[in-house]
Amino acid sequence: MRTKICGITSYDDAMTAIGAGADALGFVFYPPSPRYIAPEAAAAIIRRLPPFVEKVALFVNEEAATINAQCRVAGATLAQIHFDAPPELFDALEVPYLRVIRARRPEDVLLYADEYRLVDAYCEAYGGAGKRLNIEWFAGVDCSKIILAGGLDPDNVAELLPYGFYAADVSSGVEASKGIKDPGKVRRFVMRARP
Repeated sequence: MRTKICGITSYDDAMTAIGAGADALGFVFYPPSPRYIAPEAAAAIIRRLPPFVEKVALFVNEEAATINAQCRVAGATLAQIHFDAPPELFDALEVPYLRVIRARRPEDVLLYADEYRLVDAYCEAYGGAGKRLNIEWFAGVDCSKIILAGGLDPDNVAELLPYGFYAADVSSGVEASKGIKDPGKVRRFVMRARP
C-alpha cells in the first residue's frame, strides 16, 4: 500500500518522509489550517526534493485559476480538491487532481468509483481532525482506487492491508505537534503500511 505524508511544513520533515519510503508529500494551501504553508514556502522545499516523489497541494474552497496558479508557483504535481466543486472547476484545472470524498454514510465510499479518489471522514472542519471512518464500510468494496485518510496512525494502519486500498494518507497521526512530524512515527507508519 502506498503512503502519503500530509501537512509537510519543513524540508527536514519532507526528507524524513521520503527517507522512510513515502510515495507522496502533502502541502496544505488552506490558511485556516495549523498545517498551512504558503505556496512560495512549499516551492522552497519542493525544488530541493529528489525526483519520483508526488507533491500534492491541498485546496479548500478555491477557484480553478487560484489552484492552477498556486500549483505552478509551488511546483506541485497534483491538486487535492477537498471540497464539493462543480464539474466546471475540474474541467478548468491545468494540473492532475484528486477528488476528496468526505464520507458521511457507507454508500459515500462508492462515489466516483471509476476514478482514484481520497476518502476521508466527514467533519465540519476541513482536514486534520483525526476522525476515523468505520473500516467495515469497505467490506466487499473494490478499494484499489481509494486513498484512505482520517484517524490513521502507526498503530492502526496495518488493519487496512486486507482491504486492498491503493494508499493511506496520514497527517496528525505522525506528528510530534501540529505541523511538526515525529520521525519515528513517520518511519513506523510507512513500514507498517507495506504487506
